[in-house]
Amino acid sequence: MLIGLTGRNASGKSTLVEWFSAKGMRSVSCSDSIREWLSDQGVEATREAMIEGGRELRRQGGPGILAEMLLDSLDGGDAVVDSIRTPAEVKALKSRGDFFLIEVTADVEVRWGRMVDRGRFGDATEKATFLAQEEEESEANDDAGQDLNATAKLADFKVANDGSRKELEEILEELWESLPRPA
Repeated sequence: MLIGLTGRNASGKSTLVEWFSAKGMRSVSCSDSIREWLSDQGVEATREAMIEGGRELRRQGGPGILAEMLLDSLDGGDAVVDSIRTPAEVKALKSRGDFFLIEVTADVEVRWGRMVDRGRFGDATEKATFLAQEEEESEANDDAGQDLNATAKLADFKVANDGSRKELEEILEELWESLPRPA
């Protein structure tokens, strides 16, 4: 089974990755391909470099290239895939036949608070920057850009993550039980 995650910054995707990993799923990210490419170029994987690196890889290999590279590395194994940011990535992952996309949502104020609390390298430190980055990632100007709005529309499931971790885990447990599994 292949489970993909999409959502805005600080919506809780990493928490879902941890949860699914505890269920025995391998954790991977479409961003892994970008990090590897940047490393080969001798470029530090800053937020800006990651975004531009993703655009460049999409320009070179097509809009679904990050997911295609990831599928090659998975070799049919079960995994949870973080950082799905374009409809073409969803299309590539769906080609496997056992893929489900989950959109993780949370209120903007909740997400801003989480971002401030986590203090992750590369995160915005001013709310105006956070909101501007979010706007930039919401719609693509071309096939090489991130398009979170269009990607979210392709989700098979939506997980609202505005509450406690316990509430989130209860939602995930119900979702896990409802997912079809091969016989």
